[in-house]
Amino acid sequence: MNKIKLYVQEAYDELLHKVTWPTFAELQQSAVVILVATIILSIVISAMDIVSKTGMENLYKIIVK
Repeated sequence: MNKIKLYVQEAYDELLHKVTWPTFAELQQSAVVILVATIILSIVISAMDIVSKTGMENLYKIIVK
């Protein structure tokens, strides 16, 4: 039980005194980067989906005829 208590105390001390937390400005900047990357990725995936759908529809039209 002492090992668990020591572990929690050391983890708490490390979080308070040794970890470098980002500033609010850095946090906002990171959030904007993630938002932009998410939007770009969703556009790319949507484009791939549309191209795949169109290609499959055309293939089915060729096969059915």
